Amino acid sequence: MSTSFDKMKCDLCSREAVTLIRYNGSHLCDEHFKIYVEKRVKKEIRKQINIRSGDTIAVAVSGGKDSMVTLHILDTVFGRRDDVSLFAISIDEGLAGYRPPSLDIVREFCKERGISHRIRSFSEMGIDMDTAAGVAGDCSPCTYCGVFRRKLMNDEARRIGAKYLATGHNLDDMAQSVMMNFVRGDVERLARLGPHTNVQPGLIPRFLPLRLIPEKESLLYAMVSGIPFWDGECPYHTDALRNQYREIIDRLDDRSPGSKFSILSSYDMLKPMLSEHVPHSRLRTCGCGEPTVGERCKACELLELLGKKIKNL
Repeated sequence: MSTSFDKMKCDLCSREAVTLIRYNGSHLCDEHFKIYVEKRVKKEIRKQINIRSGDTIAVAVSGGKDSMVTLHILDTVFGRRDDVSLFAISIDEGLAGYRPPSLDIVREFCKERGISHRIRSFSEMGIDMDTAAGVAGDCSPCTYCGVFRRKLMNDEARRIGAKYLATGHNLDDMAQSVMMNFVRGDVERLARLGPHTNVQPGLIPRFLPLRLIPEKESLLYAMVSGIPFWDGECPYHTDALRNQYREIIDRLDDRSPGSKFSILSSYDMLKPMLSEHVPHSRLRTCGCGEPTVGERCKACELLELLGKKIKNL
């Protein structure tokens, strides 16, 4: 009997398998794999949000595989409903050669599907990431980028009246975030990880449809479904601390398949206690209009810091 994978058959039909799900031993063909992914994503959608007639859903879409898969599945679930509005929101960080091609993919996809698409730019704040990265110093460019993206994403979702903001965070992203915050002892940030169940004034609650989908499965789903996506890498991604945690967790999961699920499952059991230990802060309104714990939001503080660094140069 041959053990060659390319001769393996789907466990549910006689077609050739396209993947082996190592954490449960399943061999699936392309169609049954798509059903397998969609069933879990739809279950997460029902679990995380409560959509009613007249609601608007915003989707953060960069053009990468995860955000495109998220937009595709949400469109299949809500796109045909006349009483629910779906908006794609993209952020142009000002990364020459990297962001323009991905925005073209999102723009064309939304045009074909009839999905409303909004683009916000760092230039609105008088900065671009190529300039920011050049003066970041000891601070990772990812720190600035993440803060600015979240600010613009929340602002645009609020402007269109979105009830929820979907992001493309997958299982790998979630496991990495949990581990990073545990190692740093950042209990407050752990307690704030999405999906968000507590609605804070001015903040659009995020939900994560791909929360239980491993990155490899998201990639394969995009490929077998014919979903276009941009596979370029951010020129500054090597500076991200997250890369170290990605390598550690990937090695762990390779030796013990299912470890990423275990990390997230353990966090889910702890989250109610974390939320009780770290109550939600009372928010103020920054001069820019964004909610903030202090006098000014983090984005405005970082913009001022960048301005000083650029001036000194």
